[in-house]
Amino acid sequence: MNDKTILIVEDDDELREALSDTLDLDGFKVCAVAGAGAALDTMDNQEVAMVVTDVQMEPMDGIELLQRIKAQHPEVPVVLMTAYGTIQKAVEAMRLGANHYLVKPFGASTLVETVKRFLPADLPGDGLVASDAQTVKILELARRVAGSEATVMLSVESGTGKEVFARFIHRHSARADGPFVALNCAAIPENMLEAVLFGHEKGAFTGAIASRPGKFEQAQGGTLLLDEVSEMDLALQAKLLRVLQERELERLGGQRTIALDVRVLATTNRDLKSHVDEGQFREDLYYRLNVFPLPLPPLRARRGDIVPLVEHLLARNPVNGTPVSLTAAAAQRLTAHNWPGNVRELDNLVQRSLIMLSGETLDAADLCFEKAAHTTSPEDTGELRCDLRNKEERLIIDALTAGNGNRKAAAERLGISPRTLRYKIARLRDAGIAIPDRVGPNFA
Repeated sequence: MNDKTILIVEDDDELREALSDTLDLDGFKVCAVAGAGAALDTMDNQEVAMVVTDVQMEPMDGIELLQRIKAQHPEVPVVLMTAYGTIQKAVEAMRLGANHYLVKPFGASTLVETVKRFLPADLPGDGLVASDAQTVKILELARRVAGSEATVMLSVESGTGKEVFARFIHRHSARADGPFVALNCAAIPENMLEAVLFGHEKGAFTGAIASRPGKFEQAQGGTLLLDEVSEMDLALQAKLLRVLQERELERLGGQRTIALDVRVLATTNRDLKSHVDEGQFREDLYYRLNVFPLPLPPLRARRGDIVPLVEHLLARNPVNGTPVSLTAAAAQRLTAHNWPGNVRELDNLVQRSLIMLSGETLDAADLCFEKAAHTTSPEDTGELRCDLRNKEERLIIDALTAGNGNRKAAAERLGISPRTLRYKIARLRDAGIAIPDRVGPNFA
């Protein structure tokens, strides 16, 4: 059974039960609530790996819930469930940070496949692909410092996978059985960060209708990751320093002192010492956080990890139940690329390339790089192929619309087999593209 909790938010009792039963039967751990308020309370009191929420709810709808989750728990993926008439609203929600949306009615298999796709998964072994010698060296350092209680500063470029490294340290520490809580300091509005970090009592500020524990309290007995700590303003840095020194805090608006048993890890994608010299980061806090500096190499500096990472991502996204294989030409082209966006860019490229892949082998010509990105290969045809795929997407949607959603008629109109059409529709749906009318056993 997967021990990561999936939170279902649905105000229809029967549908909520059906969704829960479907995921439970497939081995997932499920928590189901009837509204957005209950969802936020649940996330404040237990670790949730993923949220699947309805859009049409009262008094707080799924869009507002999405915004609240992304403000307080930016690392948690959110999938929306919406009726056909509100697809445009769901598409707009994708811009607010939603990972995907499901159009009602949808089949049980669609729900399970979507959860498997977006549920955060640990990488093989200890949670990291470590084939390159430099990565192996860094992991050995991380393993050694994990056994201590020292605060670790992970200096890393954006998109390198810093949270994965932080989780590695947590899992190899004496606190492995405790919670791991991550907070992206850059993702929380400045006026809310203190309350999110330290918690607040009822009435502490406008809108504080109930007392809530902060991230420090949620991490009791475990590890707290302060991601992008350099984005914290100076006034809050002073309060954080006091909490780290005294190992206790008071909630915003509270009078009671709460003793802490939390190990802190921090990350930054900036030159923090220069920030100190420029007066943008407190020197005393810098030394408090930088007890053990651990610089993480960007992907271009550990090219031995590139192909193993891609193979791992392909294994997570099988086509018709069969993992996609990587050709030698594709591997060479991937290794030659400079990867300015690091692992995040790599993941995005794999997802784009798989969306319209017609076979079960990923070749160099199938790699869909961003327009501004180029490898050292002079035969880069990725941009042209992406344009062709966009046109193919439009042709498929038009054919389905013309045939009132009839797959067989659409396949004949396009001159392809029904099986090929079903595969392409699945890829479009995974990309968040609305498909006209669906058939088969459905959730209403």
